[in-house]
Amino acid sequence: MAVRAVRGAVQLERDEAEHMDAQVGALLTAILERNGLTADDLISIWFTATPDLHSDFPAAAARKLGIVDVPLICAQELDIQGAMPRVVRVLAHIETDRARADISHVYLGAAAALRKDIAQ
Repeated sequence: MAVRAVRGAVQLERDEAEHMDAQVGALLTAILERNGLTADDLISIWFTATPDLHSDFPAAAARKLGIVDVPLICAQELDIQGAMPRVVRVLAHIETDRARADISHVYLGAAAALRKDIAQ
């Protein structure tokens, strides 16, 4: 079993806790489903949020999905002028038999523009 990393991101329409929970939950669910993973395959997850998001911690959405025994951490993304606003990014470390080239990185909605080279 190898340790791999899975990337993902989603742009929120508004800075509201319920909306963040729904969007980050959808992102995490898509990452798990597209890579054939369960919560037991997760090692840790890093979340970053752009500086304009204040309503909640992105990691709270993971806890609400039942991801309760995986280390999670949240950080603030760099405040770069012209960067896409209201974005939550994910970097999940996983255990998997998949080759690196077979990992599906998930960029939902407008966030797909962030990484056109790997967005699915």
